Amino acid sequence: MRPGLVFALVCLSVFLLEFAECQKDANTKSKKQNAGGKVKLTNKKPKSKPKVKKVAAKKLARISIMTQLLQQGRFQKPSDTLVIAAGENLLLRCKGKHISWAYPSYLDEENDGRFSINHRGRFSQLTVANSTGADTGEYSCWALDCDAETCRRDDSKTGSTYVFFTDPRELFVPANDYYMAIQLRTDRPTRLPCQVTNPLAKVSLHREYPPELIPEDGKLITFDVKKGFVIHKALPLFGGTLYCVASYQGLRQSSTKYLLIFTYYPSARPAATIEASSSSVHAGVNFNLTCTVLGETNIDVDFTWEFPGQQLGRPTYTVESQQSVYAGGQAVQSSQSVLLVDEARPIDEGLYTCTAQNQQGATSVSTRVNVLPRTGPGRQ
Repeated sequence: MRPGLVFALVCLSVFLLEFAECQKDANTKSKKQNAGGKVKLTNKKPKSKPKVKKVAAKKLARISIMTQLLQQGRFQKPSDTLVIAAGENLLLRCKGKHISWAYPSYLDEENDGRFSINHRGRFSQLTVANSTGADTGEYSCWALDCDAETCRRDDSKTGSTYVFFTDPRELFVPANDYYMAIQLRTDRPTRLPCQVTNPLAKVSLHREYPPELIPEDGKLITFDVKKGFVIHKALPLFGGTLYCVASYQGLRQSSTKYLLIFTYYPSARPAATIEASSSSVHAGVNFNLTCTVLGETNIDVDFTWEFPGQQLGRPTYTVESQQSVYAGGQAVQSSQSVLLVDEARPIDEGLYTCTAQNQQGATSVSTRVNVLPRTGPGRQ
């Protein structure tokens, strides 16, 4: 072997040994550095979207704008209920440039100057002088938000108080009529407005004939010293003449008499359905359409029809009926109107509409009937 080749192989071997030794030192140094530092292995989750807090809409803050004049020129916010002896004066103020008032309607009928409302720029003042038991009732005011054309009520600025003007000779707020007729409707509570002038008076409800006390049970019948008696569910047994009796410190008085007229009244508009005996009929064949309302008992339903031949004077006939049926496990009233069409003609083709109406409103339903050519001999 040539000396030059041997020398080259020796040099290559030395180079390879030094390179391997350097790689070993580098790996050792890297391991030491990793051993010296803490390496945390974490499963990083993708960043979620920031949570958006739902901020509830702020309720409109209500500001009481009403004050009451006391003795020696002092004003204070009135309580929900005031008790003032008849003969004394009432003076209420409400702050604001534009103010509207509500008060017992009786005061509008007074012409003796006892009642007045004065607007004075920054406030409005209501005065009742030489008060009587008839002035008893709710007094309220509210601010108006006005522009160049209209004014709107601002419900955030209001004031209210109920005032009893106690009269030792009059326990009930006087009424104009000796008898008052009131509908005892099945769709809503009925109020007997026997309001008292003294909140301490004891009040009971009575029937005129046969004479009897009608108990206040707190559910079917309740009493509110500001409103009177409320019958929450109309029943036929409450029909007739009722009146209230108030007693306080040995004084006993009767109210206006209330003639309660029991009236069945629907709670909603009629829910009607319509059905044709056939959606397609051949000319010359009789057909009919039935409009049905299922609802409360003892409620009258009026039916009207619109049909294609109506404008041309096409004669039709209707048959109406009412009967009690059971639906959903309870007795209901089925009211029906049947429109009879004899010997179908081409002019009878089209839309048929039934409108059912009661005291709460009307509902219309429609269906279409097609008239086919008359069948010839031998045709089925």
